[in-house]
Amino acid sequence: MPQTAVVIGATGLTGTTLVTLLLHDPHFSKVRVLLRTPSFKQRPGLETVLVDFNDEESLSEALQGDVIFCCVGTTIRKAGTKERFREVDFEIPVRCATLARRHGIRQFQLISASGANPRSRNFYQRTKGEVEQAIERLGFPSLHIFRPSILLGARKVFRFKEWLIKVVVMVFYFLWQGRWRKYRPVKAANVARAMLSASKKAPDGTHIYEYDAIKELASRER
Repeated sequence: MPQTAVVIGATGLTGTTLVTLLLHDPHFSKVRVLLRTPSFKQRPGLETVLVDFNDEESLSEALQGDVIFCCVGTTIRKAGTKERFREVDFEIPVRCATLARRHGIRQFQLISASGANPRSRNFYQRTKGEVEQAIERLGFPSLHIFRPSILLGARKVFRFKEWLIKVVVMVFYFLWQGRWRKYRPVKAANVARAMLSASKKAPDGTHIYEYDAIKELASRER
C-alpha cells in the first residue's frame, strides 16, 4: 500500500532532492513537507504544511504519515550562536521525533554527521551524537541514521569556508582510507537516494550508515 512521507528540512541541499525522489516513487502516494514559510511550487502528490516548530500542538497535527525524514541542519556560523544552533539541530529533530512516536509512527530517518558522538569534545559532533542518542531512546521500531561528512552539491548560498574545505579534501581524496574513509565527501543526492532506499527496505532496529553504506544504498536507486 502506498505510504505518506513527511519531510522536515525539505528546503536544504539533501531535502530538496529527497522530495523530488519521493514524488516520483510509487512507494509513496503523498509527500508532506513541513515548512516555516512557503517555498515549494504545488505538484501532484505534494502537500505543504506551514508550521511553527516551537508550537507542539500544530506540529503534532502536521506529523501524520508513515515515514519521517528529518533533513534539518544548519551551521554554527549561520545560526549565529551555539544556543541557536542547538535549537535547530537538536531541539527540532528531537521534538518532531517525540511527537511522531506518540502517533505510533514506526520509521524515522535522520541525517546526522560523521564523527557524531555524545561524548565528543567537538561541540558540533557532540550535539549530533546527543540527537542520535535522544531519538534512539524513543524506541522507534525502525530507526535509520545517516552520517555523511561534507555534502557535495550546488547550494543556493555560497559558503567560502565550506568550498575551501571541499577543495582541500578532494585534492587529498586518496588519503582518506581506513578509519578515515567515513569522512570522505559525499553527494547530497546520494544521501537522499540512500534514505529513499532504506525507507522502502525498512528493516527493524537501529541502523547507522556512513560513507560506504550510504554509497551502497544510493546505488540501488539509480
